[in-house]
Amino acid sequence: MAATVLNGKLIAERVRAEAAAGAARFRERHGRKPGLHVVLAGDDPASAVYVRNKEKAAAEAGFAGDVHRLAASVGERQLLDVVGELNRRDDVDGILVQLPLPGGIAPGKVLAAIDPAKDVDGFHAANVGALWSGQPGLVPCTPRGCIRLLREGNVKIDGARAVVVGRSNIVGKPAAALLLAENATVTLAHSRTRDLPAVCREADILVAAVGRARMIRGDWVKPGAAVIDVGMNRDDEGKLCGDVDFVSASDVAGVITKVPGGVGLMTVAMLLDNTLIAARHRLGDPA
Repeated sequence: MAATVLNGKLIAERVRAEAAAGAARFRERHGRKPGLHVVLAGDDPASAVYVRNKEKAAAEAGFAGDVHRLAASVGERQLLDVVGELNRRDDVDGILVQLPLPGGIAPGKVLAAIDPAKDVDGFHAANVGALWSGQPGLVPCTPRGCIRLLREGNVKIDGARAVVVGRSNIVGKPAAALLLAENATVTLAHSRTRDLPAVCREADILVAAVGRARMIRGDWVKPGAAVIDVGMNRDDEGKLCGDVDFVSASDVAGVITKVPGGVGLMTVAMLLDNTLIAARHRLGDPA
């Protein structure tokens, strides 16, 4: 029996509609729109596409903001000055510095310069610490999107055995923390995990975020498991694909996401939600 495919497009549209309604309420209460500002340095083509998508989604949902485009020749000091100015502005609720940055600029130094209360990517050490210690903070958008997909798919997280393949600070680690907070028993696996297929087969919830095209095959999947594919790769033919071999895995899984059409669409939607959370928190607005 084929798996149920979680429709990332439909669920992302729902999240964006919720963010738009929240932005409208915020505007009524505070006389301005929530403000999301993006810093784009350099001319990376993929980054330009991502930023356009974020800019379009924010405008459609009734958010204010701007994209601060800087040349590839920008120096670290100039970039830090832009971040510092955005930190000081009262109309800026969320700051996102698009990665990768031009050579010669230390990403960690730039991300550390963002006000944690405006860090809508959730990458600042203060927000990372809050996540792992169970305190309120801003959480990375992609892992939040994974949790929302599981909930929309009526996947029971409480008590489930979850395996996250991939240990990046952007997806793998925060996804593991969020699943743990939902009372899952979590294994954080990676490319050096011994007998990785056997570990994956133990999972009721399998999150693939390793960055290798179609690495996880159907015989790695526990029958009936929920499979969330975070991967965004190009195969040998140049086609977009995930970390999971969708064809074979969908014959075994209970629910599954596709690439494209799954987690990627959720990331931008959750960015809007994070910006709304940041705006409300800054102004003491409970809802």
